[in-house]
Amino acid sequence: MQVSTEHLLQQAHERFAVQDYYGAIHLLDEILESGRRFADVYHLRGLCYSLIGQTEKSLEDFDRALVVNPRYVDALIHRGVVLVELGRSNEADGSFQRAAALGQAEASGFSRPVASRLANMHAALGDAYAEVGAMGEGIREYQRAVALGPDFHDLRYKLARLLLESGRQIEAREELERIVALQPHFVDAQAALGLAHYLSGDAAGAREIWTKCLRERPGNTRIGAYLAMARRLDA
Repeated sequence: MQVSTEHLLQQAHERFAVQDYYGAIHLLDEILESGRRFADVYHLRGLCYSLIGQTEKSLEDFDRALVVNPRYVDALIHRGVVLVELGRSNEADGSFQRAAALGQAEASGFSRPVASRLANMHAALGDAYAEVGAMGEGIREYQRAVALGPDFHDLRYKLARLLLESGRQIEAREELERIVALQPHFVDAQAALGLAHYLSGDAAGAREIWTKCLRERPGNTRIGAYLAMARRLDA
């Protein structure tokens, strides 16, 4: 029986969280070998390769993630960080600038179990739309999901990420601020909120948020990458 992509990817994230990068790579390889080639999978495998010192493989995976989703901000940022480590500063700056430029793009009556089931169905449809590049439809499905469950913070976070990828950073900020107000220890949401500030022109606010996050989670790869980008672009 084929294990679902979602289950394997969740396991890979769990292995990544405990710094078992080889274990995470094995799980991600299983997803890719089955023909399920998703940007999130390539991006996470790229991070794993970078953290075990296999930088060329890391860059290849970030590039593959960007082929699947050219607006993948995190893949651009982490690609830039690896290039900096390799001394390829000009290429790194180009990657960081592409990430920053995305911010300039164009712009219930049900019981809780029923609402949750319907919200997850809308979210799954939103993922399907986003996977084929129909970001507007994907966002609308996630908005429907969040309307069904205003306190489903994981779905609101995904909505905010889609808004960011679509260049709708002000709307993304609003969604992320709601999450952080109720879930102050949701570090991924805090990091994304900093990115939304940065892409909307508030670099100082972004650095403040990311610095606070890094104090709470020292060594967080994503936040460190965001700060590295800000330092280079604002130098």
